Amino acid sequence: MAQDSVLNALDGAKTQWYHFTAVIVAGMGFFTDAYDLFSIANVTKLLGRIYYTVEGSKKPGSLPPNVSMAVNGVALCGTLVGQIFFGWLGDKLGRKKVYGMTLALMIIASMGSALSFGSTPKGVISTLCFFRFWLGFGIGGDYPLSATIMSEYANKKTRGAFIAAVFAMQGFGILVGGIVSLVVSTAFDHAYKAPPYNVDAKASLPPQADYVWRVILMFGALPAAMTFYSRAKMPETARYTALVAKNAEQAAADMSKVLHVQLEANKKPESSERGSNKFGLFSREFARRHGLHLLGTCATWFLLDIAFYSQNLFQKDIYSAVGWLPPAAEMNAIQEVYAVARAQVLIALCGTVPGYWFTVAFIDILGRFFIQLMGFFFMTVFMFALAIPYDHWTKKENTIGFLIMYALTFFFANFGPNATTFIVPAEIFPARLRSTCHGLSAAAGKAGAIVGAFGFMYLAQSKDPSKVDKGYPTGIGMKNSLILLGVINFVGMLFTFLVPEAKGKSLEEISGENEDQEGDQTTTSTSA
Repeated sequence: MAQDSVLNALDGAKTQWYHFTAVIVAGMGFFTDAYDLFSIANVTKLLGRIYYTVEGSKKPGSLPPNVSMAVNGVALCGTLVGQIFFGWLGDKLGRKKVYGMTLALMIIASMGSALSFGSTPKGVISTLCFFRFWLGFGIGGDYPLSATIMSEYANKKTRGAFIAAVFAMQGFGILVGGIVSLVVSTAFDHAYKAPPYNVDAKASLPPQADYVWRVILMFGALPAAMTFYSRAKMPETARYTALVAKNAEQAAADMSKVLHVQLEANKKPESSERGSNKFGLFSREFARRHGLHLLGTCATWFLLDIAFYSQNLFQKDIYSAVGWLPPAAEMNAIQEVYAVARAQVLIALCGTVPGYWFTVAFIDILGRFFIQLMGFFFMTVFMFALAIPYDHWTKKENTIGFLIMYALTFFFANFGPNATTFIVPAEIFPARLRSTCHGLSAAAGKAGAIVGAFGFMYLAQSKDPSKVDKGYPTGIGMKNSLILLGVINFVGMLFTFLVPEAKGKSLEEISGENEDQEGDQTTTSTSA
């Protein structure tokens, strides 16, 4: 059949330059996603100093708990909504039509975040939160669309590596976010040296500090803008055109242009094409075939992101707890940005970036199931190894050991479930529901991120009320928070058993669309 020839050619196509081009174009979206989501952690303390330092006080200001949660978490809320909306829209209108919308939204919102205005601190923070919500909304659309586009372009032999490579750009986004913060803070700090905070914290705040966070956030628009034209020129994926739009001729023509494969698709009656058995997302047939799969992808991503985002967004609290960050009174505001960013870069270099690329190298050898199970297992082990002897790690002479253990949790998160939870939903669902199901799975992950981001701030507070800053409630403490994250990782390991292995199989084989074709052929023969 026409569709068979197109899809078989895609599965058997040799790896070509266009595959790498697609990785770069789709991956720069994820680079921007990670930069925008995680760079806010580098400037949160700076925002507190600029807008919440009391005139005449010797103590540098900090964001109130509710404001800090809003600044850190509002983008995650926008991402959750965007993943569901654009995931659904990608199946309805096509991947290409929606792909440019998300990038344009990210560019506009990044610029808006940097230009946040207001005559009062509340006004500036409110404007920042407004733009960061829409920034997250655009980022959310990038998840299902990038994963689905890459899975539908790739051949079945190297599909996992190419999807993982797109997601691995997130590691570079986190790393570059830290490097940009280092460069910007160094440049501005050399331009002006603030006196020590021993007289008036407000008076000794560097006057250019307000530019630092704006420049850091604005840089996120640059990589997105650089790839906007390339995204606009990408053709619709051949699988969507053939299976959902039912235009095998156009699919063959598009594929021939970009993959340099000559293929002629003959017109066939729609009844003979695969995929005519169009069960819906909320049908019994979907529940029978993919209900447990969707539960598995949603649950594992939800549990993984509780641990992953609580660590990423609030690394600065952990750095302070183990003595990596000097007390705020010993640094001016810009120097504090430098200190937080330096710690982020160290973690990214030691654990985050290597973990992503280990997944790229081994995913099509070891398989998705093994890597995800292994990642959850070692994350559990290292969380408990950090938590149980926590008092040991907080001693100054043991901070290097803590850095190694902490970096290993990130390494096995990225050489593990943080990558595979992104890859698998783009492979195991039918083409007409693929983007929607990936969006739902990703949204479950962001729900976990919100739980981790909002909950960790409170749970990690000291159990001793005398050690808690004014306005912050007491929690279960950092040690017990890490134990809880270890338990969450263990439960994620159990839910992994609901997710099927997709290594070496075509998308139609793993999603069951081959069964639809066989059923259609049987029906046609019976009618004849």
